[in-house]
Amino acid sequence: MTLLEKADLMTAIVTPFDKEGEIDYASLERLTNYLIEHGSNGFVIGGTTGETPELSHDEKIELYKHFGKIVNGRVPVIAGTGSNNTKETISFTNEVAQIDGIDYALVVVPPYNKPNQRGMEAHFTTVADNVDLPIVIYNIPGRTGVKMTQETVVKLSHHPNIAAVKQCASLEELEYIVEHRDPNFAVFTGEDAQALTARVLGGDGVISVASHAYIDQMRQMYDALYKGDYQTAGKLQRWLTPRMAALFMFPSPSPVKAVLNAQGFSTGSCRLPILPLNEDEKRELEDALSLPANSLTTKNLPLNLGE
Repeated sequence: MTLLEKADLMTAIVTPFDKEGEIDYASLERLTNYLIEHGSNGFVIGGTTGETPELSHDEKIELYKHFGKIVNGRVPVIAGTGSNNTKETISFTNEVAQIDGIDYALVVVPPYNKPNQRGMEAHFTTVADNVDLPIVIYNIPGRTGVKMTQETVVKLSHHPNIAAVKQCASLEELEYIVEHRDPNFAVFTGEDAQALTARVLGGDGVISVASHAYIDQMRQMYDALYKGDYQTAGKLQRWLTPRMAALFMFPSPSPVKAVLNAQGFSTGSCRLPILPLNEDEKRELEDALSLPANSLTTKNLPLNLGE
């Protein structure tokens, strides 16, 4: 059994910053422990939600070292190492591979230079052939400007050093990948609203942003599904879906950081070019999340937003 076979509800965790804009490791440790205790059984560190584009090379290395120690083998850890430079991706992934506690590398479809399918296949094959960590493909066309097709994902699934995909696309495409993948290849949706359906279709779970705020409800949803209580699982997903969407109504991760700060996790602001929410945006988010007025400003949210 691979580490990823033990994970179904993974959190793409934020990077907390202190008042000086430096990484706040004490806040990261508190948040990580809370999420593990409440049912998150895997993490992506240094992903989109972790503001990787705003972190320097040295900051990412230090972040990954600290996070490996915080998790201490309790759940699998996937660290972001990808870029649109194949050679640099290989170099950085091998540097990260030397860090204790990092189990997989998250390698994004190359953004900006928009390779075709042959180029994507060559990129991932070359990386997988030359790195010392198994890799997870990150297919997120909304951010990269180009989509890896379901056929290309399936083809790459047979590479022995490509362990999984974080797939941000339609359910029909996810269904195709699940049906045709290599048996040892894991399929995770990166779309929170697909969390339940992806599992029903035979996917391995979700790599989630909403789990920061709704970890209890998402864990309950999956547990209900496994018990055959489809009505409860469906009811929870329906309750979650509009709230999941609301967490992306402004540039991410500013909404989820606003919620976490109001819960007392002290994740701080975002780094430019992402701005924290202003007062008007906080009010819009409160309405969308059905939260009490001014709760994001006065910081009086409970840890369980379903209460």
